[in-house]
Amino acid sequence: MVSAITSLADLVKRSARDLGFDLAGIAPAQDFGELDYFPQWIEEHRHGDMRYLETRSDSGELKRKSIRVAAPWAKSVIVCALNYNTAQPYSTQSEDKSKGWISRYAWGQRDYHDVILPKLRALEEKLKNEIGDESTARLKPRPFKEDSFDKEVRLWSYVDTGPVIERVLAKYAGIGWIAKNTCIINQELGSWLFLGVILTSLELTPDLPPPDRCGTCTRCLEACPTDAFIDAYKLDASKCISYLTIEKRGDIPEALREGIGRHVFGCDICQDVCPWNREAAVTALPDFQPRFRGQECPPHTLVNPDLEWLATISEEDFRQAFRGSPVKRTKRAGIRRNAIIAIGNSADQRFLQLLRELETDPDPTVAFAARWARCRIEA
Repeated sequence: MVSAITSLADLVKRSARDLGFDLAGIAPAQDFGELDYFPQWIEEHRHGDMRYLETRSDSGELKRKSIRVAAPWAKSVIVCALNYNTAQPYSTQSEDKSKGWISRYAWGQRDYHDVILPKLRALEEKLKNEIGDESTARLKPRPFKEDSFDKEVRLWSYVDTGPVIERVLAKYAGIGWIAKNTCIINQELGSWLFLGVILTSLELTPDLPPPDRCGTCTRCLEACPTDAFIDAYKLDASKCISYLTIEKRGDIPEALREGIGRHVFGCDICQDVCPWNREAAVTALPDFQPRFRGQECPPHTLVNPDLEWLATISEEDFRQAFRGSPVKRTKRAGIRRNAIIAIGNSADQRFLQLLRELETDPDPTVAFAARWARCRIEA
């Protein structure tokens, strides 16, 4: 059995890499200055309609403003990262306006949650076996009791589902620095990284945060089509294309529709233009390689997908095409709305007849988007 916390920390990181993670590190479970802005960010409604970010403790404190509020028993956080970049071109390298854009992370054969969480669970088991099964328990969140703290080791795994802000923890676990576009950048791998965390009551030797290497570069800030950046390191999520095409329900504000361009699910622009991603490593994992729909010739691919296909996709086709995919989050109505807005931004008159037909669609959001798109093309 490993007794020294330094040795245990080393074992955790080695085990994470053995399980297939590209990076692993440990952060202390403490307050971080980067989170001081979070309450103001919520107060200013920069989170749009993402109400889950407003989750509070019984005492009324925002859980995500401090890990001490979300998990007062935690002493360390294990942070693991997995590269999802594939060899396909970036969104900024395509000019075909009849095609849409789905964010790189959502192309894969499997939902990243289903890939990462089992690895985190396996890492938990490895840790349990090392320190002894009888002292270890995975518990559901419950009120903290000081007198029971030392009697058990707690382990909670999250893949962007917990009341923590993973990128801040990733910084202090040595995974990378927080860039001006608020993404984590690793000097060797770039920013195409999925993050998973394990909160634990074990006190493990933490890693050191790397220096910020963004320098004077502001390409990510300047490239955003919807001006979603309030300033460097500060994002107004309610203007972000990822939020608008994934989380936003109903009609998208008219002032932001043009900026959406051809994006139908998520956005990669601020990462595409980043110099640290010019020669970013490519993953060999089959799980993250782009999927194709059926065996049609040519098949529908999620890389530069056909806009007409998405605008008219049936419920059954949507379920089949996006089974086990993050794209399901926007729902069929959302992907159709987004595709129609992208059609409007294409200025391609070949779509006018299709748009006239979609103006009578029973879904009011789809019909409204079609009317807007037709008017934009005819203008």
